[in-house]
Amino acid sequence: MSLPLVVFLPFLGAIAAPLFAQGGRTAIAIASSVPALIALAALFPHWETLADGGTVLFAKEWLPAIGISFTFRLDGLALLFSLLILIIGLLIILYARYYLKKGENIGKFYALLLCFKGSMLGIVLSGNLLLMVIFWELTSITSFLLISFWNHKQDARRGARMALAVTGGGGLALLAGILIIGNIVGSFELDDVLAAGDVIKAHAMYPVALTLVLLGAFTKSAQFPFHFWLPHAMQAPTPVSAYLHSATMVKAGVFLMARLYPALAGTELWFYMVSFTGMATLLIGAYVAMFKHDLKGLLAHSTVSHLGLITLLFGMGTELSAVAAVFHIINHATFKASLFMAAGIIDHETGTRDMRRLNGLWRYMPHTATLAMVAAASMAGVPLMNGFLSKEMFFAESLKVNLPGAMAWLLPVGATAAGIFAVAYSARFIHDVFFNGKPTNLPVYPPHEPPRYMKIPVEILVFACLMVGMFPAFSVGPLLYSASYATLGGAVPDYHLAILHGFNLPLMMSVAAFVGGLLMYSQRQKFFAFHARFKEIDEKAVFENVVTWLVNQAHRFTSLVENGSLQRYAMLLVVSVIAVAIVPLAQLGLFIGESGLSPVDWPTGIAAAVLIVSAIGAAMGHRERFSALVLLSVVGLVVALAFARFSAPDLAMTQLSVETVTIVLLMLALFYMPSWTPIESGSNHRIRDVILALIAGVGMTLVTLAMLTQPFTSISEFFLENSKTGGGGTNVVNVILVDFRGFDTLGEITVLAIAALGIYAMLKDTALTPPPSDGQGHAWTRDAHPLMLKQLARPLLPLALMVSAYIFLRGHNLPGGGFIAGLITSVALVVQYIACGMSWTQDRISIKYHNVIGLGLLFATLAGVGSFVFGYPFLTSTFEYLKWPVVGKFEIASAIVFDLGVYLAVIGATLLALVSIGRLSPHSAIKSPQEKA
Repeated sequence: MSLPLVVFLPFLGAIAAPLFAQGGRTAIAIASSVPALIALAALFPHWETLADGGTVLFAKEWLPAIGISFTFRLDGLALLFSLLILIIGLLIILYARYYLKKGENIGKFYALLLCFKGSMLGIVLSGNLLLMVIFWELTSITSFLLISFWNHKQDARRGARMALAVTGGGGLALLAGILIIGNIVGSFELDDVLAAGDVIKAHAMYPVALTLVLLGAFTKSAQFPFHFWLPHAMQAPTPVSAYLHSATMVKAGVFLMARLYPALAGTELWFYMVSFTGMATLLIGAYVAMFKHDLKGLLAHSTVSHLGLITLLFGMGTELSAVAAVFHIINHATFKASLFMAAGIIDHETGTRDMRRLNGLWRYMPHTATLAMVAAASMAGVPLMNGFLSKEMFFAESLKVNLPGAMAWLLPVGATAAGIFAVAYSARFIHDVFFNGKPTNLPVYPPHEPPRYMKIPVEILVFACLMVGMFPAFSVGPLLYSASYATLGGAVPDYHLAILHGFNLPLMMSVAAFVGGLLMYSQRQKFFAFHARFKEIDEKAVFENVVTWLVNQAHRFTSLVENGSLQRYAMLLVVSVIAVAIVPLAQLGLFIGESGLSPVDWPTGIAAAVLIVSAIGAAMGHRERFSALVLLSVVGLVVALAFARFSAPDLAMTQLSVETVTIVLLMLALFYMPSWTPIESGSNHRIRDVILALIAGVGMTLVTLAMLTQPFTSISEFFLENSKTGGGGTNVVNVILVDFRGFDTLGEITVLAIAALGIYAMLKDTALTPPPSDGQGHAWTRDAHPLMLKQLARPLLPLALMVSAYIFLRGHNLPGGGFIAGLITSVALVVQYIACGMSWTQDRISIKYHNVIGLGLLFATLAGVGSFVFGYPFLTSTFEYLKWPVVGKFEIASAIVFDLGVYLAVIGATLLALVSIGRLSPHSAIKSPQEKA
């Protein structure tokens, strides 16, 4: 259970942490740190297994029919990313305690940060690809909320929307790719997919699946041409930038490439798509970073560049390129997170991030300057820093790529050029901010060092940069080997971590990059003048223009279809169905099958005639609303009789109950509307509607006759055979609802609850003036609650509740169940409201129906989750026979808990909706003298 604990602890922390907000920033920071500390402790015992290339697996079935399971898988790669997420997350929590200002919603911030942390852990620890996609989308949502945390800023809102649009669209592509891979392999379990790499790559759908998966990875990791969203996400608070956009979220894309490397890599298509995308991203990000004046803007584009470097390494396919990619993931996370936090400190203490104003800060902030310069040197790839080691491996692997002719120099030259830009923008970060004269017009002057504990996270990360740079084999060697073993899916080629590997060509490339970068920075004014000749593309403006264009096109299309007429919408729907169905149905040649038609007895014929006449009468007399409602109730009653006639007593009882509630609901609504409607359609429209209705009706009749007169095998046989043995009940309908299709039922009562809450929310502050009289001009009676009705309704309530309890308890073996019982109880209580008034009834039934809904959903969910405790899939039920004195032998099923949840949810939702409408009545708050007495 340790792996699910690691994933879900941050979500639990997100619920609990805001409760500590009243205790101040220190209290909530400590509370938010607890889940990560427990998670790290839970991972520690697994290190010995992972160090030897093993894996730790936790698996629970969830929805086996569609291939989703709660499978969590820990290997070296997952451990590496889990450590980055948890440790850097801890440092960010401490840093944010000092970064956030008083008065900001710290409870919301920490809750969102913990939700994001849990979502990232879900991605890296998922052993089921569909489960991973769920967490993948959760990161997009939580990052959207974090980027827009300062929602009073327009740039923050736009940056968040851009990030969500790009990464969310990539998530849809990823889902499609995963579905294709699952279809090829026959499983969504990660172990099965990784073992079937040759099968996937040999399949005809491999190019499509690869393209879709890479779209998901490229959008998440801001690869060209999707790189534009990341710099605009920098409007987020700096702790968010340091965590999401350097160490975690943007690493999700490269993690996906590493995770699926054994299954998808090794082909020419992979090489060209991944390596050339990485190369383009590497160079574009490095070039643009050089010319950015905003500190976070420079770091954002350098992040894009380094993500391109990692992607390029995964695409190369050389012996150690994947190892170098994993190594650079570690190094980049440490130096970039520390640089972002240093930039946040500078912004926090000076009030600006503009490098043209930030000069000479060394004399004011020497401690922060030292930390930032060490981290920037690591970013530049200076020896004795961790960035130098992975850069050396990158240069060495770029020389090993086997490309024809002059193209063999493409990657080494590109790698060296990117290294030159990296040195140049790192030098600019150091010199322009901490030296180069004096500060200019700082909003906060003079600047000073931040609080002591605000620098500790930066110090820890900078110390890691130095330790890895000077003692790589000792500090990071075992973890790198374990992660590389998991990435490659097998044996890792020999490699040696050392400060220097002798005088060789990669070292010469490093020297060329270092010297070239310093030379470029020394001549920066010329480069700035050259860059100024070109008009910069405002990606945000382009994105907004594209979004605006799409919205305008959508409005145009909508205006062609939508004119506010429900009649027109229904007509278009029916025409569309006819147009789509007419050709295939004509090809089928509909006819009456070999089973023939059943004889019609006279009661059935009379009922059918009443049904047809009532339906036609309701359609023709719809302008008289009350008459049409009466005819509709007749239709509902005849349908209930039809269910009873064809041996479906459960459906008959449900139909009667639903019909009663629906009629009351419509009566309450129609009370505020005119009793008749004007003529809205001309004769031509009515003729058109009659023709469409006849075509659709004849078509459905022919389809129904063709289907019901053919011999066929129904799934009902399965339910009839397994209802008693598998579900413990002889009432097949109820067993289906609470056992076989319990997940559907849970979704349905959830939708019912949401609908009721929506009605309540819309009507909560609504005030309506009812008509002064009925449709014939007769004034309403003064006796809002007639005495006879009250005297009949009150004793009816306990009788109805007893019947409801009886229907509920017998539902597993005889017609009944929670849904029907809930409707019966609802009808009985609605009668009290109608007969005795809102105030009288609520004085005696002081129940908040919101709570009843919540209790019902809680019971239904707990009934499903409870099966996990015993090692069974979600919503698995069981039953047992007990013997009591007097009562004798009887059956008890765990599904009764689920049915109780259905019962409560139906009562709460039905009464909340009806009472919300009924409360609008002027009589709802009036008490008669008898009531007052």
